[in-house]
Amino acid sequence: MTRQQAAEGLTVQHDALGIYLNDHFAGATLGADLARHVASRHRRSVRSPLLERLAEEIAQDRQVLLMIMDELGVPVRRYKVCAGWVAERVRRLKPNGVLQRHAGLDTVMEFETLRLGIEGKSLLWLTLIALAPQRPGLDTARLQHLLDRARQQRDAVEELRLTAAVAVFAQPNTPTSLER
Repeated sequence: MTRQQAAEGLTVQHDALGIYLNDHFAGATLGADLARHVASRHRRSVRSPLLERLAEEIAQDRQVLLMIMDELGVPVRRYKVCAGWVAERVRRLKPNGVLQRHAGLDTVMEFETLRLGIEGKSLLWLTLIALAPQRPGLDTARLQHLLDRARQQRDAVEELRLTAAVAVFAQPNTPTSLER
C-alpha cells in the first residue's frame, strides 16, 4: 500500500467517523430537547425530580459528545444539528387523538422516543470504547462511565414508560400502578 493510499484510507475512516459522530450529535440534540420538554411538562408531577435529572444528564452527555468530537478534530455539521432540532419540533405536531391538550399516549410515545435515543447513545459509547485503543483522545474510563450512566437512564425511562403505558392502555375500571 502506498503512502497516498494509506492517507486516503485514513481520510475515509475519519470522514466516516465524522459522519457517525455528527449523526449522533444531531440525535443528542433531539434527545436533549425532548428530555427538557418532558421534564417541563411534568414539572408538577412526583416524577419531576427524576425527569429533571434525566434532562440534565442527557444535556451533559450531548456536551461530552461535542468535546469528544473536538478532541478528535471532527467539525460539527450545523445542518445536522438543525435537522435534529426541527425533527423534535415536528414530532410535537403529531396528532394524538385529543385536541388542544396532551394525551397520555403522548407521554408513552415521548418515553419510547427517549428510550430509543438512550439506546442509540449506548451504542455510540460502545463503539467509541472499541475504537479507543486506536484513537488517542478517547478515554476508555470516561466512555465506560457514560455507558454505565446511559444504562441507568435507560432503566429509569423504561420504568416511566411502562407505568405510563399501563395507565393509558389499562381496561376501564382496572386499577393501575398509578392508582394503587
